[in-house]
Amino acid sequence: MRRALSILAIIALAMATLVTPALSSPAFAKDDKPKAPKEFGDDWDNPRTAVAPIVKPDTVSCDVTIVDHTFDDFEPATGTYQPPKKCDGDWSKVVLRMEGAVAGRQFDRMGQLNIGDVPVFKTSTPEPSPDGITWTQEKDVTAYASLLRHKQSTSMTLGNAVDDTYTGVFDVTISLTFYGTDAKNPATHAADTVLPLGHPDTSGADLKGDITVPRNSMRLLADVYATGSGGGCEEFWYLAAPKKSGYSCAADDGPRREVQVLVDGELVGIAQPYPHVYTGGWSNPYLWTTLPAPGAFDIRPISYDLTPYLGLLNDGKAHKVTVHVTGVPDGTDGWSTPTGFRVWRDAGSKVVKGGVLSSSTTKARNKITTADGEVRFTSSHRHSATGWLTTSKGSLVSTVERSVSATGTHSWGADENPDGIDANWSDVESRSALTNGALSSSTITREYSMKGKTAVADGRLKTTMKMRDAVDVSTTDANGRTRDSSSSDAYSGVASYLVDVPRRERHATAHTRERVRSSGGHDCHDHTVTTDNGYVTAESDKCGILKPRSS
Repeated sequence: MRRALSILAIIALAMATLVTPALSSPAFAKDDKPKAPKEFGDDWDNPRTAVAPIVKPDTVSCDVTIVDHTFDDFEPATGTYQPPKKCDGDWSKVVLRMEGAVAGRQFDRMGQLNIGDVPVFKTSTPEPSPDGITWTQEKDVTAYASLLRHKQSTSMTLGNAVDDTYTGVFDVTISLTFYGTDAKNPATHAADTVLPLGHPDTSGADLKGDITVPRNSMRLLADVYATGSGGGCEEFWYLAAPKKSGYSCAADDGPRREVQVLVDGELVGIAQPYPHVYTGGWSNPYLWTTLPAPGAFDIRPISYDLTPYLGLLNDGKAHKVTVHVTGVPDGTDGWSTPTGFRVWRDAGSKVVKGGVLSSSTTKARNKITTADGEVRFTSSHRHSATGWLTTSKGSLVSTVERSVSATGTHSWGADENPDGIDANWSDVESRSALTNGALSSSTITREYSMKGKTAVADGRLKTTMKMRDAVDVSTTDANGRTRDSSSSDAYSGVASYLVDVPRRERHATAHTRERVRSSGGHDCHDHTVTTDNGYVTAESDKCGILKPRSS
């Protein structure tokens, strides 16, 4: 996945024709502590992140392997999942674990796991060293527990092209661990039903399908795993500029992208996509060698609360769902939006009746100012809906409001060298439920930022990058009790290498740092990882003592 820009496209093409001879391994100090080499060699530390590990219950557990495959082409790995017989009771948590290995040379690739046609995990891969690397990624998939109680088909896609130059094949194993319950770890309160998007159609620019929800549904969430990917301009949608600007990735709306969900042709949800960067991004894989960009290995879905519309959807009929990404030029692909649904049902009712009280959307604002080698952009949009339901426990009035905005500057020089962006995105979602006169509410504020620049001078390409992915959540229950939590994933780095030379002569260097903090939960997390030329050289944990590093 490389950026398709003029000067950098030429660089990427040159890189594809270079051989990969072995280089010397890095030196180590006498006490066996890793010491970073002066520049990249033929080996480096295994990829990792500073993200908090998943807290796992100390209860009886069972493992089920669902993928064990070597990906060397574009054929999916298919199989059948069977629920664990030894853990057939209630579960307090379900954790997915992916283990991967690759050696040689390969681009970064996108992977997706479906269980019962429902997307449950989306990821991208690291780029390997000649000597080879291994990596792991875990995800809490408790939200899909009801899906996992029954036999299901499985399908893992990880398209990969292998030839004499790109030799890396991906050996991947994915397992699920089911944790039982005890007094401290009660059964999960996940959705009662998990549904795929029926009859999905990806032949056009939009993803289309249908959904038929149970007639006693009382809460509905749609999960959209939205990514711009595939190596074209839409992988770097945030750099798009109007055609009149002369920039190579042209779009009438510039960089404005919004992931919309429509039901029967009517807009029911909006969201701001995250500016993902994969491990070959910005034509500088050295920047992401050991520390990937935030979210690269665990691509989180965008969740839409569609509960206000259940009064229309609980009619037992199939309804047409469309997932649309705004701003994408006609005839352009490059977006992937696999979608699933989670449903909570009213056990005391066969049919939950209701209706939509209001649904409104503001006119999208998108102001773009162009100058010589520069685009300044500001955009905003808002959607809200209120609906009512009559459940076995009384009346329910739900309201969802969501607003998205973006602002930034994209500037470039002659032949798009240098090329850089300084941008911020915001996605604020408020949900409230009035149940028999008792009000509960939550506000989720997502903020993303990117400040990056790539330039070639004296035959050397240099990339600097700062990224931040932050989420603040504030909830108030029906008794007026308030709880706040926050998390922040901040990445910074600089990397450079000589272009148009064999790898042994690139003299590549990189310094990267990631700090992940979270507060408001039961577990403190404040972890920082620093790397130099592919090796972890510093690590700190302000919440406790770090476990021994393994890589």
